[in-house]
Amino acid sequence: MSPITYQFRAVRQGSKARSCCCVLSLALSLLASAFCLRADETPTAAGASEGEKMERQMWADFKAKEWKVVESKIAEGFQSIHPDGARDRAGEISLIEHLNLGEFTLSNFKTTVNSDNIVVTYTIALQETIDQKRLPTKPTPRLSVWKKGTHGWQWICHANLNPIP
Repeated sequence: MSPITYQFRAVRQGSKARSCCCVLSLALSLLASAFCLRADETPTAAGASEGEKMERQMWADFKAKEWKVVESKIAEGFQSIHPDGARDRAGEISLIEHLNLGEFTLSNFKTTVNSDNIVVTYTIALQETIDQKRLPTKPTPRLSVWKKGTHGWQWICHANLNPIP
């Protein structure tokens, strides 16, 4: 047997034991990480109710035309998407200020809490007019993302799937 073959076998036998330990360690680490990540992403009663509460309050503020309150809740860097395109913070504020809301019903809330972020999806049925145009009243899905920062919860993202004429 040549020295090279012998050295290779010795290294290979030693590396089998190290490989087994590494694989076991990696598997345990991944399992622990999965439990930690799962815990962060699981809706908690407090976070879930907080997300629904923030959405309901935002719609109440829209209807009451509490523009300063609404603006204070919208984060710098906010972004939204609507069937007619994307809007930044200023564009969304302008759109909201031109809303005339009638009665509305929010339902089917689903909330996911992930660290300092709350993702809220829901269905809204509402009577609304934008720039003298009546929008369809059938229930449509919405999505909002809220981020907790130094100034409390801020609205950072919104998707409105109701067609705007």
